[in-house]
Amino acid sequence: MAWFRKRKSLIKVVSVSPPLPRSDRDGIAIAVCVRNEGAYIAEWAMFHQAVGVRHFIVYDNGSTDSTVDAIRKAVGSAQVTIIPWAGQVRATKSEQLLDGQVFAFAHAILNFGDQFKRMAFIDADEFLLPRQGATIEESLAATEDFPNVSLPWHMFGTSGHKSKPEGPVLGNYTRRSADPMSRHEHVMNFKCIVDPCEVCEVSVHQFKTRTYGELTSNDAGYRTTRDGRKDRRFYSNSNLQLNHYYSKSHEEVAEKIGRGSNYAVTSQEVTNRILSTLNSIEQDEVQDRAMLDFVSKHTVSLGQEMAAPSGDDLRV
Repeated sequence: MAWFRKRKSLIKVVSVSPPLPRSDRDGIAIAVCVRNEGAYIAEWAMFHQAVGVRHFIVYDNGSTDSTVDAIRKAVGSAQVTIIPWAGQVRATKSEQLLDGQVFAFAHAILNFGDQFKRMAFIDADEFLLPRQGATIEESLAATEDFPNVSLPWHMFGTSGHKSKPEGPVLGNYTRRSADPMSRHEHVMNFKCIVDPCEVCEVSVHQFKTRTYGELTSNDAGYRTTRDGRKDRRFYSNSNLQLNHYYSKSHEEVAEKIGRGSNYAVTSQEVTNRILSTLNSIEQDEVQDRAMLDFVSKHTVSLGQEMAAPSGDDLRV
């Protein structure tokens, strides 16, 4: 298969000139890359609309299922921009492949960033959970509009599900890694919310701004460098928590392994990486019902009925 082919180094960082802000810019948008996310994208979109996302900029990498129609139906076509984003881009002389997600994020900033005060760059299996307030913007009050916020992954595994259960992801998966600051390379990482009119350097997990350079803030307002994020002093989920539903059921883990990766060398490498990550998540778990409590308190509709959580769930 073509994706087994050894590749030259991947370009994972690009520089951009920040767009000029419009005088009426407002609210928060999400930029996301998708491919065949039809099973879950409606729930993801409905939740984020409920917590204040104004617009969804969706880069569709050749979906052949209901992804595009599902997200439009879930939140309304006026709140969604769909951009076909298939294929690959290479540097002519070096033959280096440009990371398609980085390219998409740069495109989102340059073409849509002037309309919004903040832009979040997350995946379709990641949810931004307010722990203070009812919206993402309210939960970021402690950052005092700092233009670069980094949120650590809170990684959820299978929660004991062998096969895909009925109902929403947010109700079915309540067990996560106890340590978001684990040194496992695939468990400890960050996603960012930025002021797009400040961004001058783009990658998947970190950004640079023209005013503050590589400085970034956690959700509580503590600022540090990119590398400083790895220090435990940076960890916080007191205001806004990023939930990453990594694997879902064991059945879906097998499907994930079967799909492979555009960037892997061998199928065994893909298998080892996924199983190693899942093992790291599940070797030391806690019950986390913060999402269940939020959905119940704010009567968030997810398009599906959510079962009541069991009484032995632990609050964290």
